[in-house]
Amino acid sequence: MLVRTFYKHPIPILIIAAVIISFSGVFVKTSLVHPLVSAFYRVFFGCLFLICACWKKGELKKKGLKKNLLAILCGLVFSLDLFCWHMSIQYVGPGLATILGNCQVFILAIVGCLVFKERLGAWFVVSVPLAFLGLFMVIGLDIDRLSPDYILGLVFGLLTAVCYSIFLLLLRYLQSDDPSDPSVNGSGGSVFYYQMVLTAASSFFLGSAIFVSNHSFAISGTSSLLSLLGLGFLSQAVAWVMISNSLPRVQASRAGLILLLQPALSFVWDVLLFNRQTGIAGWAGVTMVLAAIYLGMTGRAKN
Repeated sequence: MLVRTFYKHPIPILIIAAVIISFSGVFVKTSLVHPLVSAFYRVFFGCLFLICACWKKGELKKKGLKKNLLAILCGLVFSLDLFCWHMSIQYVGPGLATILGNCQVFILAIVGCLVFKERLGAWFVVSVPLAFLGLFMVIGLDIDRLSPDYILGLVFGLLTAVCYSIFLLLLRYLQSDDPSDPSVNGSGGSVFYYQMVLTAASSFFLGSAIFVSNHSFAISGTSSLLSLLGLGFLSQAVAWVMISNSLPRVQASRAGLILLLQPALSFVWDVLLFNRQTGIAGWAGVTMVLAAIYLGMTGRAKN
């Protein structure tokens, strides 16, 4: 039933997922724990929900070793991605951190050009300077006046884009049809299994990092727990499953436009909920960056 829903209604599902995941930064900000700890609980709680979903759907069956190992590698990269993003949220806020992370579209396009011999269209060439100009307008043109913590947050945001790019490349291959593995989504209808494996792997890597760095796993109160549960259930378990299963069935240009809801709404929530000070120039910069990201998604020339 669920797989048929993804096939029949991928666009509304993608829209709902983009709106849901736009609250991820809000959950991180209100969790009141160290970024490494919030990243851990996101994938840990998400994994628990995904295990239940796999059991309910009957997906807890033997899978191919190659795909399982690839899912574990995805989990390692995803844990790095989450750590960098959560650190960026701590220093520059959920809105800008999410926009910086979504700049992965430029990295993916360059990888596509260099590795897969894809040609870059004229609109993509326009999008790169447009994105840089927009970012300067958001963060302020006078870089010397930025605090060291703010600059560190920008660096973590850009590292998020790098890790996110690698993760998406691995995830794309993980979800591709493999005739030797009938469990892969698209041939056997596996919706939850590999998301469960990569979140379990991420939980292990992030939990190990917390243990080594002597941070506490303690959750500071009911409000913090609810934020972390929302991050794990809504952002990781629900939204990511919806996105990863509906995205291949939506036209690239339309999917790119829909997914812009995430960084756009994340910035809006940052302004409304955390009183981020943003003037006319800042909003113009946000608009320019989002437009550049969209052009970066769709501005590749056909081979």
